Amino acid sequence: MQIRAHTCGRPTLLFSPRFYVILLILGASRSPDRIEQYTRNTAIVRVFVTGACGYKGSVLVPKLIAAGHDVVAFDIQWFGSFLQPHPNLTIVKGDVRHPGEVELDGIDAVIHLSSVANDPCGDLDPKLTWEISCLATMQLADRAARAGIRRFIYASSGSVYGVSDAPEVTEDLELLPLSEYNKTKMCGERIVLSYRQDMAVQIVRPATVCGYSPRMRLDVSVNMLTMQALAKSIITVFGGDQTRPNIHIDDITDLYLFLLDNPQHTGIYNAGFENISILDIARMVTERVPAEIVITPSSDPRSYRLNSDKLLATGFRPKKTVGDAIAELVGLYRQGVLKNEERHYNLQWMQKTVMS
Repeated sequence: MQIRAHTCGRPTLLFSPRFYVILLILGASRSPDRIEQYTRNTAIVRVFVTGACGYKGSVLVPKLIAAGHDVVAFDIQWFGSFLQPHPNLTIVKGDVRHPGEVELDGIDAVIHLSSVANDPCGDLDPKLTWEISCLATMQLADRAARAGIRRFIYASSGSVYGVSDAPEVTEDLELLPLSEYNKTKMCGERIVLSYRQDMAVQIVRPATVCGYSPRMRLDVSVNMLTMQALAKSIITVFGGDQTRPNIHIDDITDLYLFLLDNPQHTGIYNAGFENISILDIARMVTERVPAEIVITPSSDPRSYRLNSDKLLATGFRPKKTVGDAIAELVGLYRQGVLKNEERHYNLQWMQKTVMS
């Protein structure tokens, strides 16, 4: 269901994004229960990936191709594209907010990664964040269901839990999102779940991802602290006591392939395997790169320990650690492959190129 006004040929929202979220969750039409049809392990040939040129997508897409899939890589390319040409790869530069740019004919599965990533970027323009991370998710899920696509994998975030005093955060705990980014992810989950009778829905709540990607990010904790040590020999830790879960980029991208191969595992899954304080991450970095640690006050209170036992029960196993990520980043920096570039910091790059 879409409610839009048209001005000069382009869609314009009549009400706030939250109004549409509530309306669509309460009023989404349902089709007959066909879930068994979609959870059978049938061959997946052609995969549509949103956010395919992003930090995770740039690692995931080559893995999908290597696994024998044809991939449609859809991305607005605010940060460029580092995907290499391949006969089984179609790269589409498009805006997920515009349904007319999303072509789903012949698609077997959707992996929806796109969003305005991280809290500071989400707060730059809340309306833009809701349109991309929530309303576009509704449009994509609805079109996928109507097109008869059997599989939908949604990349949510472990940060939807907010601050939690629970010894371990499991999937059934109350969600208390703090930022616009967290809130859009929570609503995106509810929207996608409303289509679980139309297609196999698999939702991943990842921990903070670390490690190298051709579309690098240096504004996530492990990567940021490692680069500070390499470039400045000083690591600035804000607070330090906050405990955050982590996952290596190879493991999170392997997980999407695992879910693609195992449609029987539907529902929501936490994905994080090392709950480490920010200060301890900094100390791990200094074991490989000599650097001074400077602790300053923090305005970010998020602290939680992610429990991924539900995911482990499916048979999935992580292969890499935070220590591996640090070692890989240090090696690539010293080889000249990894550089401290402005485009690797989402907030600064968006302020310079998207919001200017």
